[in-house]
Amino acid sequence: MSEQQEKISFSPPFIDQSVIDEVTDTLNSGWITTGPKVNALQNLLKNHTGASEALCLNSATSALMLALHWYGVGKGDEVIIPAYTYCATALVVMHLGAKPVMVDIKEDFTIDPEKVRKAITARTKVIIPVDIAGWTCDYHALYEVIKSPEVKALFDPAGEPQLSLGRILLLSDAAHSIGAKYQGRDSGSLADITAFSFHAVKNVTTSEGGALCLSLPQPFDNTSVYNTLRLWSLNGQTKDAFTKTKAGGWRYDIVYPGFKCNMPDLAAAMGLAQYRKYHEELLPARITIFEKYNKAFEQYEWALTPPFQTSGSTRGSAHLYPLRVKGMSEAGRDAMIEEISSKGIAVNVHFVPLPMLSVFREAGFTVEDVPVAYDMYQNEISLPIYPQLTDAQVKRVVEAVAEAREAVIG
Repeated sequence: MSEQQEKISFSPPFIDQSVIDEVTDTLNSGWITTGPKVNALQNLLKNHTGASEALCLNSATSALMLALHWYGVGKGDEVIIPAYTYCATALVVMHLGAKPVMVDIKEDFTIDPEKVRKAITARTKVIIPVDIAGWTCDYHALYEVIKSPEVKALFDPAGEPQLSLGRILLLSDAAHSIGAKYQGRDSGSLADITAFSFHAVKNVTTSEGGALCLSLPQPFDNTSVYNTLRLWSLNGQTKDAFTKTKAGGWRYDIVYPGFKCNMPDLAAAMGLAQYRKYHEELLPARITIFEKYNKAFEQYEWALTPPFQTSGSTRGSAHLYPLRVKGMSEAGRDAMIEEISSKGIAVNVHFVPLPMLSVFREAGFTVEDVPVAYDMYQNEISLPIYPQLTDAQVKRVVEAVAEAREAVIG
């Protein structure tokens, strides 16, 4: 079968011999749950992101929920999120009994700081900005909002972490943005706390997994917070399983009604092998493909290419390539996807605005309140982008998109 006939997947995992060897080494070691591989991945995360501490967990969802729980978010509290994100950003808030407050986005897919400012009330405890497609939010503007005298005066703290910080917590949903930079700084150290995802389709994967990166300001001791969160992720148990296996080390205590959301070494091994070559090999490959798409779509006046790099030192992670088709309706976009799919090319949409999904619509959220989010969604098509994609496949994707638009419009 020729390459022209082969199917092009949307986002297959990167599995080479180094990944297989690392996983095999874990299996041969006799230790597969949380242990030395997880510690090694955490150290790499700290070194590359500039965060003070990193804690690997079983998902980004667990990471966000654990951070919110640590900050004391609960019933009656509000957490501001963008309406344009994956459902987990809102669900973690709801699971804690708090209320997600959805605001609109800017035309770069990220949360609008001015809409955030208008949504803040005395019940607001946290803002969760989302780095869509690997393009970072405007963290400078968000910090200006939450540190402004009038917003700080509104803040009504409850519990020690809130009293110590004395303001709204900025908790970044950076599920897409590992390796991205904002004004010269790395994703992972841009907010007070950052959550990464290592899900199967992410730039770095542990098959399922996530991490919290801590960059809390004084008076917090990030290592102390890390130790607390680590303990909570292990059912509140004072010794992890690896430590308990040491001679005479069986005795433990449960000192907090915690959760079970740790990452096992078997998962960490995959991410460890990928992350060792991520910044020098895998990320540059993604960036190259992103730039090829940009150059190819320059010839089409209808193609709205996604943001990737500013004239300064802000650069995305090339996690997704969210192409927008100027003037296309939601129905027309869906018809385009059918055309593209008929050619054996898998594409996607990121994201359906939250108020359009049943669980949120039935809770009273309406898409009419977030017109920019709907406008961005209705003509967006996410194209395949991953290191294994060849030049010929990129060309084939571009041609399929152009032909699909012509078929729908013509």
